[in-house]
Amino acid sequence: MSLTINRDHRSPNHDARDETVDMIVLHYTGMESGRAALERLCDPAARVSAHYLVEEDGTVFALVDEDRRAWHAGLSHWQGRDNVNGCSVGIEIVNPGHEWGYRKFPGVQSDAVAALVAEIVARHGVPASRVVGHSDVAPERKEDPGELFPWHKLSQSGLALAAIDPALPLPEDVPDYAAAVTMLRQIGYGFRDGHPVAAVLAFQRRFLPGQMGQGLNPPTRAAIGRVHEAL
Repeated sequence: MSLTINRDHRSPNHDARDETVDMIVLHYTGMESGRAALERLCDPAARVSAHYLVEEDGTVFALVDEDRRAWHAGLSHWQGRDNVNGCSVGIEIVNPGHEWGYRKFPGVQSDAVAALVAEIVARHGVPASRVVGHSDVAPERKEDPGELFPWHKLSQSGLALAAIDPALPLPEDVPDYAAAVTMLRQIGYGFRDGHPVAAVLAFQRRFLPGQMGQGLNPPTRAAIGRVHEAL
């Protein structure tokens, strides 16, 4: 689909970017309305922003230029790098989120997100393993864009890593606990030694939502192995 981008609402909440863009972080707004989210992202007192906001009707608002650092990810980590604001483009997707009545993302909205991600990937050469959710980079704090986000609309075009089909049989060589934890780090998740619980939940939310909250059980360990193999 072709995108029409609205540039009538600009956020003052950004600063100089001193790193190359090689990452995209998807968020949901987690507010009662898109209008409220737009106002907050453009409010200098809020000190938060994103490069883009995608409304439920598919309207895309460009809030911060991509060559500037927007303030969207906060304390974060991915693939060995902390504080990913410096290397990422942030996209806020209008959805009430888990606090205000989490719901499925309309098709026209997720199609617009996929088209926007495709354009950003084309501009910056962002690899699929670095198109992630906020919960991936901040698993102890965040759960967005959440388990209902249709990642397949990105992965079917090679823009993001694919979720794991829950109907797949378990392989004979399911990684053991220690191997799965090591692979989880290598995929990109950050966590303290001996404390992988939040990262495991974030992985499940992203790649295997039917197993959310089940810990490092065999289906989750097998899924970690499959995602690791796809890197």
